[in-house]
Amino acid sequence: MIAFVRGQVAEVTLSSAVLEVGGVGLELMCTPGTLATLRQGQPATLPTSMVVREDSLTLFGFVDDDEKAIFELVQTASGVGPKVAQAITAVLSPDDLRRAIAGDDVKTLTRVPGIGQKGAQRIILELKDRIGAPTSGRAAAASLPSPEQAWRDQVHGGLVGLGWSTREAEKAVDAVAPQAGDLPDVGTLLRAALATLSRA
Repeated sequence: MIAFVRGQVAEVTLSSAVLEVGGVGLELMCTPGTLATLRQGQPATLPTSMVVREDSLTLFGFVDDDEKAIFELVQTASGVGPKVAQAITAVLSPDDLRRAIAGDDVKTLTRVPGIGQKGAQRIILELKDRIGAPTSGRAAAASLPSPEQAWRDQVHGGLVGLGWSTREAEKAVDAVAPQAGDLPDVGTLLRAALATLSRA
């Protein structure tokens, strides 16, 4: 199995990134949050998980090992395939998912596209004893940027990585700021920002 990929970012699209490794371009399927951390022409290292099917080999890339572990763990639950697993990592951070499962929070899980109430209940039942406790403590959180600055930086970086100018990216971020709310979803905001730019 391919545990990680290290190389230069050759391309960033809405759903994937291409990393050049030894003259070969490897396409990694990534969440918008992960894509927002990548810059074309810059080196990057992404933990990866390979999904093997009869007719395809698909490589998924992650921002860190924790996100990769969650992606692989949730697929052990009944009815959760790679597509839903990636949607989970796109919508919920690993610790948000751990808290939702520990607290029987069906509502949070059903925010993920492809997961209904029964599916959420099944995930909680099957993973509750295996997913573990949240890993980030309060001390770690204190050193992080504010939630608003964090999503702004990620969305801005994602737009610049996709080829928009810094000024265009700033305008788009300002345009979608009212949609951010108390719990900003970077993936949703990035898509909204791209929609405003395509209309401009």
